[in-house]
Amino acid sequence: MLSTQYRLRLQFICDRIARQQEVQLNEMVWANKLAKSNRSAAEMLRKARRSANNPDVQQDSLDGFIHAMDLGDPDPNNHKKSFEGAEDIVEWFTQDKTDDWLQRD
Repeated sequence: MLSTQYRLRLQFICDRIARQQEVQLNEMVWANKLAKSNRSAAEMLRKARRSANNPDVQQDSLDGFIHAMDLGDPDPNNHKKSFEGAEDIVEWFTQDKTDDWLQRD
């Protein structure tokens, strides 16, 4: 669970990311470290990045649904376009676990 001070600081950073404004390096380092150890922080950061990559997303579209459900990678460059074989499909479905996968938020 995030403290109020951490949550407000992260919301400020995420708001700047979503609006594609400049964010200081030390703020990004802090936000990424927090996201690695806290799922709620990671979700906030992913949603901000997704909003920055697609600012005109419509809530009633498939992209809006994916954004609201926090599904997939927020970076469109990492999206898979095709599969080379069964191994690629298995790799695509494997889930990377964060450092806090044993914890509950």
